[in-house]
Amino acid sequence: MALLEVSGLRTTFHIGVGTVQAVRGISFHVDKGEFIGIVGESGSGKSVTMLSVMGLLPQYAEVKADSIRFDGRELSQMSPRELRSLHGKEIGMIFQDPMTSLNPLFTVENQMVEPLRIHLGMSRERARLRALELLHQVEIPNPEQRLRQYPHEFSGGMRQRVMIAIAIACSPKMVIADEPTTALDVTIQAQILELLENLKREMNTSVVMITHDLGVIASMCSRILVMYGGVICEEGSVRDIFYRARHPYTWGLLNSIPRIHHDSHEKLVPIRGTPPDMLKPPEGCPFAPRCQYCMPVCRRYMAPPTDLGDGHLVHCHLMHPKAPKVERGGLQHD
Repeated sequence: MALLEVSGLRTTFHIGVGTVQAVRGISFHVDKGEFIGIVGESGSGKSVTMLSVMGLLPQYAEVKADSIRFDGRELSQMSPRELRSLHGKEIGMIFQDPMTSLNPLFTVENQMVEPLRIHLGMSRERARLRALELLHQVEIPNPEQRLRQYPHEFSGGMRQRVMIAIAIACSPKMVIADEPTTALDVTIQAQILELLENLKREMNTSVVMITHDLGVIASMCSRILVMYGGVICEEGSVRDIFYRARHPYTWGLLNSIPRIHHDSHEKLVPIRGTPPDMLKPPEGCPFAPRCQYCMPVCRRYMAPPTDLGDGHLVHCHLMHPKAPKVERGGLQHD
């Protein structure tokens, strides 16, 4: 059953030099208790998509959608005050950089207690006890001492754990994790990912993981959305994306992942070219200028979704019956 349903989402930023079309008419859903990943290069629209859903964008951003339904309620019709009542209580968010997300002027205790008192009406003492429980849950040692400290006294991994504790404090129905492992070493990355997976399993919370690295979410997600140029190129299960991918951009992402069981001298294959200018996005497929299989129709029209079964959707003209037959790695036959 769907917890979040988004249809026809469009987000634009009105800035001095023009209008940035960051998200261009995407639709997707998140089921209850599901762990999904949104992947793509920087600037593909991943974070903007979820910030649009939450209503956390600045005033110069314009968000339009046919529908944004969360747990049966239409978010696009809610006032800012009504949306704020959902933030932290029913939808938690783990921001990309905890050092800039946590307030350096307040102790960790103050920042953890505040949402508990606002959303759940707890007394200060009860909220403090709950904060201690949360720090223990996210495996921070000496929680009594840590609670009295300031963010700058924590390591990067510890600050990220505090952000996770704040995000799950009110037992939300959905948690959005925006690149929670960026700038952390691989050991801490693994610990943070394991922590998120355990929390999802124990609390049955839906998790949306935003990342640029397919390898990070390979063993955690049930579904993956691949974004590029403000649109969803491909959507499917982890097996679909890793073993049956059909969009050339998805192939490019997969080819950029090091494979430990292959020749150590094998070179990674980069995606040549640069991302599109979202002030003037391409008329057709945004990946067309960088795609080695680009056809004239690709530059003129965005391909409709092709359903390959079991929710595997691909937006690519190569799916047309009359298109050249292409597999990952090269052209096969016409």
